[in-house]
Amino acid sequence: MNLFLFIVVLIVSFIVVRIGAIAFQLTGLEWSLAKFQALSCFTGTGFTTKEAELITGNSQRRRIASVLIVLGHAGLVTMIATFANTLRPNTILPKFKLPFLHTMLPSGLLPWINLFGIAISIYIVYRIFTNTKIAAKLTNAIRAQIMKKRIIKPVSFSELMIATGGYGVSQIEVCKDSPMLDKTLIESDLRRHDITVLAIEREGEVIPNPEAGIKIVIGDNLICFGQLENIRKNICVQ
Repeated sequence: MNLFLFIVVLIVSFIVVRIGAIAFQLTGLEWSLAKFQALSCFTGTGFTTKEAELITGNSQRRRIASVLIVLGHAGLVTMIATFANTLRPNTILPKFKLPFLHTMLPSGLLPWINLFGIAISIYIVYRIFTNTKIAAKLTNAIRAQIMKKRIIKPVSFSELMIATGGYGVSQIEVCKDSPMLDKTLIESDLRRHDITVLAIEREGEVIPNPEAGIKIVIGDNLICFGQLENIRKNICVQ
């Protein structure tokens, strides 16, 4: 029973981290960074100062991080308890008396059998959840449910990199409600907010260092540098 509970907690932990990563991505984090941040919050490790600014500067992400931290501590305690109980000699074959059992399986050998079972379980679960096809199907299914139930409000931008002082690089998709739509860069007055448009992705082509007179059209992806909070307020649709 303890071995079974350990496996269940392990599987649930992988799923929770995946849900957290998807939730972070829907708030604008780049996917690889979202996965790392979800794992960091859940395990309480690897959370650096620069990357922490991406979480603490956004109210949705703070809520997601809080839930992951609480669930991570609860999961860790449960896994430690079940792991310890699994190594007890009587956890596999309790109260069973079979002929020649003690000859075939000495009681001192049972903890090692349990430990082997734990190792195999961890390996199998890890391989399943890191399998590209399975992970993609699971991710798409979870993302669809989150968006259907509107648990997280998705945004149309991705924060690609963060530097000191809250500055970073973001990619913003221009949609029909965007405040940038049908304006030139000079008309958008982004310079006044200390925001620089580094490039524009349009119909598969990249326009580097765009001129001030270029007009922003629907479907453009703007690669911007500036304070991330300013970018969220002045470019992104809230």
